[in-house]
Formats: sequence, C-alpha cells, structure tokens
Amino acid sequence: MDLIFYFVPGLILAVVLFGAYRVVRRSLQIRSAWNSGLTAEARCLRMFTTTHGGGNDTSVSTTLHHVYEFTTRDGRVVRFEEEDGPATTIEGDIVTVHYAEGPDVVATAKAPGRARLAASTVLPLAFLGVVAAVCVVFMVTFQQMSAEFGFGEDSGDTVDTVVVDGVTMTP
Repeated sequence: MDLIFYFVPGLILAVVLFGAYRVVRRSLQIRSAWNSGLTAEARCLRMFTTTHGGGNDTSVSTTLHHVYEFTTRDGRVVRFEEEDGPATTIEGDIVTVHYAEGPDVVATAKAPGRARLAASTVLPLAFLGVVAAVCVVFMVTFQQMSAEFGFGEDSGDTVDTVVVDGVTMTP
C-alpha cells in the first residue's frame, strides 16, 4: 500500500520533467531560428482559435493559431502552425518568418524578442521546479515518517498472551 505514496508523486514528477523538456526544446528551437539569420516570406494559410475551460462556470481561455507556408532557400516548401501569434494577421497575409535549416526545418513568425523568450522559458520552468520539489519533499518525508513510525511494515512487536483457566487473555 505504501507503493502508491511513491508511485503517484513519481508519476507527477515524470510528467513535470517531460513538460520541462518540451519548454526548453521549444525555446532552443525558436532561438536557433532567430540566430540562423535566415528569413523568408510566408503566407498565412489559416487562422483559428481553440478554447479551453468554460465548464461549471469556470473561466474560458482562447488560444489563437496561425498556419504558415513558405519556401526555404533550397526550394523546400514548409508548412507550420504557431500559437499565440498576432490577432492582426489574417488568412492571406504575408509575414516574415525566421527559420533554421536542417532535416527538420524549424520556423517561427514571431519577431525576435530575447527577453520575452527568456520569460516564457524561465517562468514555466520555475513553476515546474516547484511542483517537482513538492513531489520530492513529499516522498522523502513519507520515507522518514514510515521509518520512524513503521507505516506499512511489520514492526516485529509481539503481544504476550496469558492463558488462565483455558481463556486466552492479552495484558
């Protein structure tokens, strides 16, 4: 039964580590696109929104998505989707994209903004770090408590029994 007190925080910790990996990976991709110096004109093919929440009188959050298509300097046509772009960009608009070449072309239509990128990386990582710390502290505390108080294990204490006139009694 004690396994659940390690399994659940361990599972949460695994999800947190995967989330941190995704945040850092996307940040590095955007930075490499900006640092490559390669730009192209891209056409906005589609603009759409997704909503989350709204059930049981909760707040609704809306995310704006754009789908862009451009041609790299070696002639490959690349289509990509990006979240949180400007609301003023609509279907058919031409925008400048920054991209990095390679087997998988990484592109962004976001204008370079190092401070904004740093904030959008550090803040989620700080939150995920707090969640990870809480999980680790919980598991360590549970380990110490179970060692001190003998949760979930046989402490080895035996109770002496006394038989008086054929009746078993415990003092």
